[in-house]
Amino acid sequence: MSHPYRSESENVMTDTAQLKNLEGPGFRARVQRVGGHLAGMVMPNIAAFIAWGLITAMFIPTGWMPNETMAKLVSPMITFLLPVLIGYTGGRLVHGQRGAVVAAIATVGVAVGADVPMFLGAMIIGPVTAYLLKLVDGFTKQHTRAGFEMLVDNFSAGILGGLMAIAGLTGVGPVVTAATKAAGHGVDWLVSSHLLPLVSIIVEPAKVLFLNNAINHGVLSPLGVEQATNNGKSLLFMIESNPGPGLGILLAYLYFGPKTLRPSVPGAIVVHFLGGIHEIYFPYLLMKPRLILAAIAGGMSGVSTAMILKAGLVSAPSPGSIFAYLAVTPKGGYFPVLMAIVVAAAVSFVVGAALLKTERAKDEDVDPSAVAVPGAVAGTDAAADAEAVVAEAEAVTLSLLGSDVKSVIVACDAGMGSSVMLASQLTKRLKPYGVTVTHKAVNEIPAGTKLVVTHQDLAARARSVAPDAVIIPFQSFLNDPAFDKLEAAIRDGGEVRA
Repeated sequence: MSHPYRSESENVMTDTAQLKNLEGPGFRARVQRVGGHLAGMVMPNIAAFIAWGLITAMFIPTGWMPNETMAKLVSPMITFLLPVLIGYTGGRLVHGQRGAVVAAIATVGVAVGADVPMFLGAMIIGPVTAYLLKLVDGFTKQHTRAGFEMLVDNFSAGILGGLMAIAGLTGVGPVVTAATKAAGHGVDWLVSSHLLPLVSIIVEPAKVLFLNNAINHGVLSPLGVEQATNNGKSLLFMIESNPGPGLGILLAYLYFGPKTLRPSVPGAIVVHFLGGIHEIYFPYLLMKPRLILAAIAGGMSGVSTAMILKAGLVSAPSPGSIFAYLAVTPKGGYFPVLMAIVVAAAVSFVVGAALLKTERAKDEDVDPSAVAVPGAVAGTDAAADAEAVVAEAEAVTLSLLGSDVKSVIVACDAGMGSSVMLASQLTKRLKPYGVTVTHKAVNEIPAGTKLVVTHQDLAARARSVAPDAVIIPFQSFLNDPAFDKLEAAIRDGGEVRA
């Protein structure tokens, strides 16, 4: 089948293929997997971070309602509560409830032995302790006599947890403290040397590879919390989460993008800017990878503006919605924060518009089916090209009858952002056919899952976690033809293919 969009599709696929040659799907999947584990320890506890941020913004001496009694909550929460929650969650991911308990015990040791918030230490010692208990449980299960199971299980967990707490206090804590302080000094040097905006050269492309949660919650947020503890705010919370670059790119698409894509942009803007789900604009970048230059320019401009105006937030805004930004903005800091967003959006819009206008004549002839989701609809030449780019070479083609589908899992990087939104959409569409839809992180897809819906850039990870499941990749979070095809197959009892 021939498409009038063939020349542009080939350009896009060439750009994507070049990126693929540099990183490789296997490498990217491994990096995403590690990032997913880091984000998976933090994301479930975002409510606690927000609570701490709001209490800090309200009751510290420079807050909205200074209160010495209420301010006593700030230090214990940042020193003990948040690290223990992270360690607990990391242990649960590795070895269930038993792993969570011993991880929490070990994390207390790390927290007591440090004079900086031990988020990084919790991310290390929590999963390690849980993994060690998993090994111990495997050994004791084979060598414990009947009737002694509870005794052995309780004492083995208690002893291991106590030993790891001591190790955290005397070893891990001091090492991580030194590393955290060194990283903080590095950030201070970047700021004093006016080089911090260059971080966007790494952050913005990494976001499009679905490493946004890992970068924000695994790297920037721990450093930001340390700064916020000392200074009452931190610019680091704004580097990855700034909605400005994405907003500018979407606006550029709205006014200068292909006419066939423009109707989908207003909805994407609402989800991105108001809802805070930044993944919604990633497909627009992936369709034209050169627009990453617009995202980088917007990100650098936003960081530069924040540095000049001394902007900062008291906690990580999650999701990256304008409402979340306003909620964690310190007293007297609204103008600098809003200007960082406005400037980032304006710059990314100007650069994105310039890049799109150079190809506008070609884009007028775009075939809607080719643009919407290359790789999501089987049976077209463009789809085959895209599938070849993003799929693992060893992937096995699986299928099942739509009449056999009783549940669908929507998987995203952390299982709490875009997957929640998409699961809600699919629930409305598939509930009439008796199909339940749930959302999960890619790394937590349950064993025995038959059908997974995920973004095409996460398809390789989903296959590695659920090799026997049918993986339905899509590109656009809104009105993707893959969703129509899935609903039709379930409704008519047709074949659902990976």
